[in-house]
Amino acid sequence: MAQTKEKVDLQDLFESLSEELPEDADLSELTEKWHYYLEHPIDLNKTDGRELAELQFLNPLLIEQLLEHRTISGNFINLLELQSIDGFNERMVSLLLPFVRIGAESPLETLKVRNFKQEFTVRYARILEKAKGYRIADTMRSRYLGDANRYALRYRAQLNDRIHLAVNMEKDAGEPLFRDKQKMGFDFYSLSLSIKTVGHFKNIVIGDYALQFGQGLSMWNGLNFGKGGLVQNTARQGIGVRSYTSLNEANFMRGIAGTLQVNHIEITPYFSYQSIDGKVNRTVFPATISTIASTGLHRTPTEQGYRHAASQMTYGLNVLWRYRRLKVGVHFNQTKLDAFKTKGMGLRQEADFEGNLLRNISLYANYTIRNTYLFGEYANSMDGGSSSLAGSIISLHPRLSSVILLRDYKKNFHTFYGQGFGESDNTSNEQGAYLGLTYQLGRKLLWSNYADIFRFPGAKYQADTLSTGADFFSQLSYMWYKKGQLSLRYRNRLKQVNYMGKGQTENGLVNTGKQQLRVDFHYRLSSIWTIRSRVEANIFQKEYQENSFGYMFYQDVFWKSRVGKFRSNIRIAYFDAASYDNRIYAYEQDILYASGFGMYNTKGWRTYLNLQYRLSRHLEVWVKYALYYYPGREIVGTGLDQIEGNRKSEVKVQLRWQL
Repeated sequence: MAQTKEKVDLQDLFESLSEELPEDADLSELTEKWHYYLEHPIDLNKTDGRELAELQFLNPLLIEQLLEHRTISGNFINLLELQSIDGFNERMVSLLLPFVRIGAESPLETLKVRNFKQEFTVRYARILEKAKGYRIADTMRSRYLGDANRYALRYRAQLNDRIHLAVNMEKDAGEPLFRDKQKMGFDFYSLSLSIKTVGHFKNIVIGDYALQFGQGLSMWNGLNFGKGGLVQNTARQGIGVRSYTSLNEANFMRGIAGTLQVNHIEITPYFSYQSIDGKVNRTVFPATISTIASTGLHRTPTEQGYRHAASQMTYGLNVLWRYRRLKVGVHFNQTKLDAFKTKGMGLRQEADFEGNLLRNISLYANYTIRNTYLFGEYANSMDGGSSSLAGSIISLHPRLSSVILLRDYKKNFHTFYGQGFGESDNTSNEQGAYLGLTYQLGRKLLWSNYADIFRFPGAKYQADTLSTGADFFSQLSYMWYKKGQLSLRYRNRLKQVNYMGKGQTENGLVNTGKQQLRVDFHYRLSSIWTIRSRVEANIFQKEYQENSFGYMFYQDVFWKSRVGKFRSNIRIAYFDAASYDNRIYAYEQDILYASGFGMYNTKGWRTYLNLQYRLSRHLEVWVKYALYYYPGREIVGTGLDQIEGNRKSEVKVQLRWQL
């Protein structure tokens, strides 16, 4: 098992879950969960499937088939039995093996009466070049109030896997620390206490927590993955209440929640009260809020003015009934603001929420019958419209599986917390049909495809009237078990946007298309060396304009010492994107819990070096240096982030102490 853990590839996991994620996406809540299960693998003979769902990359039909195999054949004797379960191809088995086990974690595990673990993590990071926002001395102008240093402190404590405590403290670059409006120190504090199995309560969380119910139309906090290489993962797996441990300063609850188990029924009441950021006018009655901000950044006087300007109180109830392979749930929540939310004057804001009270109610269900998993949810915002989603995952053959998903989100459906599957960022103003197919051509060859056709009935960003689009994806992967993978990926995205040129079009829109081609190869040369190479190119087409092109290639090299104390990896990349529409995203290795996606835009070089060293059994240190180099440019970035010169470099240092 120790050898298996060395082979986990977080990059493969993230890029399989989502094709693209923004640079500032905080992935720590998932990386922390993965690292937890790497150190405390899931016992396949005891799990009811919920821990497996937390891994994100196992679709619900696979989980049901695994549980059914255990019911029919008895407890697992060997992990390699996974290969005999329908749907568990070579790639899926290799992804899962590092996170699961059979029996106790160690011979001493069952003898421990008290098992108390602690972890302290301290992180420092900064951009080395001085941006424009730090050079402005005029107090009447917009500027950064703090320094460029970024700090993050994390504390974790665990007692017998029943009590978990998580504490986070963070300061972003540009925010003051222990001065001005931040006299209390850090800009963001977070505390979460989770207690499992207290009488009939399965789980109680006090402090910051996340809720995930149904298909996410009404309530879904935390990370939200869209379309990716694991095409069956379009079906959401709500895990109910869990501790919120991310450094993301928005989209979570603050208060108390718990799940009460009564026979086949799970009852989850919750209450949350917290301050939110926004543009609030309190010179009128009632006070109004015209903008709700969710960046979590408080660097400038304007952002400081938005900080904690309004409050939000949310409470609700979720009732879930489980009976064999059937689950039916009802969810209700009410959110009240202490200011009246007004909508904007733009066309795409005509159907936005307005008021200070919002109620949502939803009904969701999923059912497994033989080789078919059915799922769906209907949600209604009681002041406005509705949204609905229905789909199925079908194992048509041991080598062929499909997923079908239909969605209809009305433009006047309102929710503060919904994150339903779709092309747009919010669960409204969208209709679509998604079809995915996965075919195992051979033991080592996997072919994944999807087609998503969608339309936006009302105005949206860059489209002032009804618009349509489509997204086509195909990937062929060849796998060397526990060694490496070669994949070829093609994607074509079609959309309509406003026409800004001379003359007119029939509906004021023009068609755009972005075709992408990627070849990715990674291979484990030995127990010490691993390599990864990628070439990616795209072409962006827009009516009445010339085509623009972009491409990128990179080479990664990974090395670790034979004794496992020292690890390092390096990337060298070259990219040339003619326009912002040709930008390319790629996952980047980082220090522990800080991995993310980098954006490769314009023309230049990208390189970074990661070092990890285990100083002792309890102490580890990480260091990263990263550099963007743009030949021939005199400035990098825009606005307050503008840097004079053609370089942008960053350093990160992290220390972790485990007890």
